[in-house]
Amino acid sequence: MDQPIRLKNNGQISIVLNSQQREIPQPSIHKEVVPKTNSVEHEALREIETELSALVGMDEMKRMIKEVYAWIYINKKRESAGLKVSKQALHMMFKGNPGTGKTTVARIIGKLFQKMNVLSKGHLIEAERADLVGEYIGHTAQKTRDLIKKAIGGILFIDEAYSLGRGGEKDFGKEAIDTLVKHMEDKQHEFILILAGYSNEMDYFLSLNPGLHSRFPLVFHFPDYSVEQLMEIGKRMLNEKEYILSQDAERKLREHLTFIKMVNPISFSNGRYVRNIIEKSIRSQAMRLLSDSTYDRYDLLTLRSIDLVFPDS
Repeated sequence: MDQPIRLKNNGQISIVLNSQQREIPQPSIHKEVVPKTNSVEHEALREIETELSALVGMDEMKRMIKEVYAWIYINKKRESAGLKVSKQALHMMFKGNPGTGKTTVARIIGKLFQKMNVLSKGHLIEAERADLVGEYIGHTAQKTRDLIKKAIGGILFIDEAYSLGRGGEKDFGKEAIDTLVKHMEDKQHEFILILAGYSNEMDYFLSLNPGLHSRFPLVFHFPDYSVEQLMEIGKRMLNEKEYILSQDAERKLREHLTFIKMVNPISFSNGRYVRNIIEKSIRSQAMRLLSDSTYDRYDLLTLRSIDLVFPDS
């Protein structure tokens, strides 16, 4: 990756998250994109930054959210000064594998935009193909309009959006796409549409409707987490639940994550995969302690290697 942000010829901003490479210094004009944190006026930004700090990785996302904040804030100042302000649509596309934080980031963006009065509510409506596609002509358009109506003032987040285009020309998914495109234009400042899914599939999806590509000025790429980042995610989950890993359990989990990422990189579900391991392992530990009648504090806290349950085991 030459630069973390790429401005394409069509005006889209392409952002890569969770980058492991050293950050390339930005030109001085972009160096200070956030105001001094002692200003009461920017309390909304500080609240969101606190929430973002709980996320592992995503350095580029955290920086870009600050830049979007600065852009919206300065536009409001320009408007107050009687200067021209272009109201750019904020519809977004999230590309990446499952479990890379797309839904979490969408929810945080909704909160920030609500605090900045960009969105009146800031709520998140999650949807998938079944929520939009109907069973007969006209049904799909109505279902899609109903979802958009629920999302007014907030964000409509459609996961695996590429599935809307899998059925071909006669599939009702195309009707959903056409309805979304129309309302993105008619109500572009009343709600934000975020389409999410695998990178390659989303690229194909964009080609299905000539009006889609230009309507997503912000495109975010969510790379897979590294093994160390996945371990950090796991430890944070455990800490929140007041559990720890024994030294042997930590080694076993790291070895398993290294192996599974290597042999199954396409369908690997990142943070979601780690969460499933932890939840199953906690239940396994409970069964072991019940069987052994061992209830001292350290045993109650500790997950041992024997407790770890992997999805493919």
